[in-house]
Amino acid sequence: MIRGTCIVGVLLGLLTGGCGGRAVASSGAAAPARPDGDDWRRVATPADRDRLRRWRDAWLTALPRARTADPGAIAAQGALFVPDAALTGGALPAGRYRCRVYKLGGAGSAMRDFTAYPAFDCVIRDEGRVRSFYKETGSQRPVGLLFPDGDRTVFLGTLLLGDERAALQYGQDRDRDMAGVLERIGERRWRLVLPYPRFESLLDVVELVPAE
Repeated sequence: MIRGTCIVGVLLGLLTGGCGGRAVASSGAAAPARPDGDDWRRVATPADRDRLRRWRDAWLTALPRARTADPGAIAAQGALFVPDAALTGGALPAGRYRCRVYKLGGAGSAMRDFTAYPAFDCVIRDEGRVRSFYKETGSQRPVGLLFPDGDRTVFLGTLLLGDERAALQYGQDRDRDMAGVLERIGERRWRLVLPYPRFESLLDVVELVPAE
């Protein structure tokens, strides 16, 4: 887990440089700053802008494969796996959440077309103009920022693996960069949809519910 105020620096390096003008990982290594502002389009790499444009294509390719692999599991989750189920309003509040990752459409012969992982701990924090998101536990842990964008929220971040403690600055390694859309799908239920992740699947869907 990344701890301390420099988790904010790592994340806000996307916008302002954080931690005294430059993003600083918990290892102490400085990372390059990103331009000021809260428009995700000024921050996203060309590859991630392309992934977000192809959001629906990822759903249409991955969902039928996942449904064939485990139709009962897909049906049991209701709105979670309905591409157009997003509701307006109800932005995700800061706080602690239980997050469950589902991988749809296996990428490579070793991966199944539907994989559900146990719930893990996640945190949403207010960072001024934007909010931060990080998954505290598990072998793959997204860390990044949530940008308001009309009726939706755009996520840009990086991926920590295994026992890593320092997050790479967004844009340094395209294999670790992550981009997605956060949507409300119920009274107290949200999902983070990550199209075309670099590893294992065609679409990742992260369910978020408040930890109680």
